[in-house]
Amino acid sequence: MPKFADIEDTPNPNAKKFVLEEPLTWGIAHSYENAAQAEDDALAAALFDIEHVTNVFYLDRWITVTQDGRADWRALLRALAGPIRAAPAAVVQSAQLAAVAAGATAADLSPADQQRLDDINALLDREIRPYLQGDGGNLLVLGLEAKRLTVHYQGACGSCPSSLSGTLVAIENLVRSIEPDIEILAV
Repeated sequence: MPKFADIEDTPNPNAKKFVLEEPLTWGIAHSYENAAQAEDDALAAALFDIEHVTNVFYLDRWITVTQDGRADWRALLRALAGPIRAAPAAVVQSAQLAAVAAGATAADLSPADQQRLDDINALLDREIRPYLQGDGGNLLVLGLEAKRLTVHYQGACGSCPSSLSGTLVAIENLVRSIEPDIEILAV
């Protein structure tokens, strides 16, 4: 049962980040954009059962919940607290799954393209993801095809107005420092 260390505002006015004293996972991100996606995840499903919840994202020691903009945050925070406190803390198997996932490669990529993707992910890990995670979100790379990198914002970043404007431009400029002709597509 994780305890709250803090509840933080995010740049997205419709999202709050719960910082926990115990991890929910060890390096495995869980991102859900609707209740149907979350049906096999007890924590996320319980949060989607609460009126106004539109997105649930969690990783390690934090969870971000996004609402539809129609709820009073004070009342919604009280409703969210119960399921979050009732969630089990991460177990050893979670760390093992994270290690396996970290070693996975993208399907159907040549060794050269896999190296390009690894280099891009390393750059994003160093320069972008820590800041997005600090704001209750994350960036998932969905694929690399020729000169197009497809990404998906998670958590608070998924519905944040600045993610598809300023943040995406910054990401594209950064990735172009190692791949000058690449186009970034956010889906």
